[in-house]
Amino acid sequence: MESLLTALGLLFFLEGLPYLAFPDRMKRWIEEILKLPSGKLRTVGAAAMILGLILVHLGRRHGGP
Repeated sequence: MESLLTALGLLFFLEGLPYLAFPDRMKRWIEEILKLPSGKLRTVGAAAMILGLILVHLGRRHGGP
């Protein structure tokens, strides 16, 4: 449970960082995302999830007890 809370905390921190650092650019980026077809967003989301699972697997395999 501690690892889950740590991972979620890091996720929220990293997700919020661009909004704090570049709010105007984020607004423009979101406008561009709204123009993309749903299929493309699904593909990008699936790729991000797969990459995340690979990173978690590598981190667990090489980094911990």
